[in-house]
Amino acid sequence: MPICNRFKFYKFIHLKASFGFTLLEIMVAVCIIAIVFTAVFKMHSQTISMNNASRFYTIAPLLAQREMANNEIKSIDELTDYSEDYGDDFSAYSCKCSITEVKSEVLGSVSENLKQIDITIFFNDDEYTYNLRAYRFIQD
Repeated sequence: MPICNRFKFYKFIHLKASFGFTLLEIMVAVCIIAIVFTAVFKMHSQTISMNNASRFYTIAPLLAQREMANNEIKSIDELTDYSEDYGDDFSAYSCKCSITEVKSEVLGSVSENLKQIDITIFFNDDEYTYNLRAYRFIQD
């Protein structure tokens, strides 16, 4: 075989062998893709969690304000501790209201007419909680 033909033959074999990817190149590419997908999945799960938290901290103060308004309408005899579920409107939300008397030596006899109202809004069985405390002065 002439030298010129041998050179062309070896050049053809070399070119033919360089087509495609090696196993190492494929493994590196798969590792890079796995790292990128892991980061994207983590960001996506954090976004969903932040969305739930922001939705709760938007709705919970409004529900607590609604409960406080309902308590302001009630007379002194109607003010009692209660718990309730919001049903289909806010299915994952629930509320607990507790009424306690304020005892204070500084206020003296005025504290007998003062009530502490604590409202707690729960989401998904205590996954998130929101507390609101107010005081109501009751005149006889």
